Amino acid sequence: MRRSLALGAALTALVLAGGLLSFVWTPHAVDGMAIADRLKPPSAAHWLGTDHFGRDILSMIMVGARTSIAVALVAVGIGMGLGVPLGLAAAAHKGGWLDEVISRGNDLIFAFPSLVIAILITAVFGAGAVNAIVAIGIFNVPVFARLTRGAALSLWEREFVLAARVAGKGRLRISAEHILPNVANLLIVQGTIQFSLGILAEAGLSYVGLGAQPPVPSWGRMLADAQTMVALAPHVALMPGLAIVLTVLGLNLLGDGLRDALDPRLRRRRP
Repeated sequence: MRRSLALGAALTALVLAGGLLSFVWTPHAVDGMAIADRLKPPSAAHWLGTDHFGRDILSMIMVGARTSIAVALVAVGIGMGLGVPLGLAAAAHKGGWLDEVISRGNDLIFAFPSLVIAILITAVFGAGAVNAIVAIGIFNVPVFARLTRGAALSLWEREFVLAARVAGKGRLRISAEHILPNVANLLIVQGTIQFSLGILAEAGLSYVGLGAQPPVPSWGRMLADAQTMVALAPHVALMPGLAIVLTVLGLNLLGDGLRDALDPRLRRRRP
């Protein structure tokens, strides 16, 4: 096992474990305010310190982890669930009207960053985690559609696909039985990368007030609340920032490791 894969898996597992553990236990109640203990530095009582309301930062980071993970995971699921079938359909009808419609639709969505899409959705439906999921999920659709289409196009000229067409199989059946299994490794790696980008996007949306709303803890909103207290209590901003950095780093390392492990060409290059 490559070191990047092992390190990425360890960091990702640590974040997932913290988020899952928060369902049954946290060091302190996330809604427990103690003004007398506000802005306390890390100590035995509060391992990562307290915020401006006296709340335990470690507990908030643990609960915030499940918020970020849930938003990113569902958003990636939306992107993959819609993007992969669209990419397969576009590749199966290369040069046709369906391919053109899907490709132009991808270009249209790519013209609007996820933050702009979130602002548009929020203006209509209001801020919240669900709208953040929708915004990030919509932005993920063309990512998976383009990746799937590009990978599938090269497979449609392969001998095993030509044999399936001679055998009388239709485009839909060939896409499901022959194309999809051969692009699954690319989709797994891309899904890991988009998961890390989803964590960043959720934090960014929460930072500007478009993500999860109070009282639900969120890493992005923790950073927003701490920005005026950096000089007085830097740990209030440092801890959630480190949580975001380590999570994204772990997922990117995991994605790189999976790419190396699943790509046969890279496996042959290993010493």
